[in-house]
Amino acid sequence: MSTHDLVTSLAQELEAKQVAISEAERYLSGTQPLAYLSATARDATRLGRMASNLPSVQVTAIAERLRVTGLSLNGSESAALWADFKRNDLDQTLPLAFREALGVGSAYAIVWDRTGQRRPVVSIESATQVVTQRDPGTRETVAAFKRWSAGGATHARLYLPDAIVPMVADGENASAGWRQGAAIANPLGVVPVVEFRNSQRLLGSGVSEIDDLKPLVDALNKLLADLMVGSEFYARPRRWATGVELGTDDEGNAVNPFPEGDRMMIAEDVEARFGSLPAADLQSYEAAVRVILGQIMAVSALPAHYLGAMTGQVPGADGLRAAEAALTARAESKQALFGRPVEQVGRLMHAIRTETDPVNAEVGVKWAEAATRSVAQEADAVVKLHQAGLLPADYALSRLGYDDAEITAIRAARLTEQIDRLALPAGAPA
Repeated sequence: MSTHDLVTSLAQELEAKQVAISEAERYLSGTQPLAYLSATARDATRLGRMASNLPSVQVTAIAERLRVTGLSLNGSESAALWADFKRNDLDQTLPLAFREALGVGSAYAIVWDRTGQRRPVVSIESATQVVTQRDPGTRETVAAFKRWSAGGATHARLYLPDAIVPMVADGENASAGWRQGAAIANPLGVVPVVEFRNSQRLLGSGVSEIDDLKPLVDALNKLLADLMVGSEFYARPRRWATGVELGTDDEGNAVNPFPEGDRMMIAEDVEARFGSLPAADLQSYEAAVRVILGQIMAVSALPAHYLGAMTGQVPGADGLRAAEAALTARAESKQALFGRPVEQVGRLMHAIRTETDPVNAEVGVKWAEAATRSVAQEADAVVKLHQAGLLPADYALSRLGYDDAEITAIRAARLTEQIDRLALPAGAPA
């Protein structure tokens, strides 16, 4: 396949993804239209928007448990890799890649040396601008394509194992009519674009984590819309009156002499009677909402306290941990899923810094614990393991969330404290 044909194919594939991505983004922002509601009912109720944004809650609940806390090289902690990681702000932007991949199915990272000084630069990219092509035999990325619009033209980059080819076309969001620029040699020997693909299947593209949640959220929003309409038209007691002479307007039409806002009703006719109808009971909507929330919890693994379904008791630390067991298991599966692309990013950063083949680097990822645990619980468990001689002090501090620099500072402070204690004169208070 020629370069022109490959670019055209990838541009068309990128264009084909936009519909699904746009739909997922509407659900994530809570701007999707109301479903299960006829046009007549929608016009009658005049509801502009009603959305319970649970898809965003689900994505956030998983993404916030995906925290990379260290990188290793060939089995040992690598200070150089971690320095590159922090210098590229991946501790802040990598969670955006996880959130993007969970929300719309894929996110991307491009690793390159723009300065020519063996300093890797990593950028996190959106699935709306980037697409990759895999070899169906080896499942390796053989090409990648990034497209963006600026200055009334469409710019693109074609990433190949041996070159990076700039492209430009007239108009915005073009998918044809490309003009090729001067190619840049790629010394890495692999495509420097890494896909964070959210999928539990071997084949196929990434899928949104909220795909199964969409019809249930639509049903929930429909019930909430019905509840709002019911509260507007039926929840307030409706008043009635008989034996009252109606007024007329200038055109002779009958006019209610008691506007809705009046707090007192009077009439000249002694036979006039007044009363009110009982307010509608809206608890049936609450029961229906609970049924849908139960289905949402089953599909999303979100516990009840994430959905606002509060019970009579506030769960303690152990109760929260048990309630979030399914969510924790799902987050741990995502750590395993996204661990491979994070390792690939680490291999590319190492290859750029050392000018070596990225295939030969063995990079590992260290994740923060996905389960919710209070500081007191974690500290108590680590202290007991340390006192039993099962954990050294440095590893115990690492389990408590301190990084290597903080552990070094703590060791220096403890050493200084011991020296000061030994230097005290006899009889002085320690």
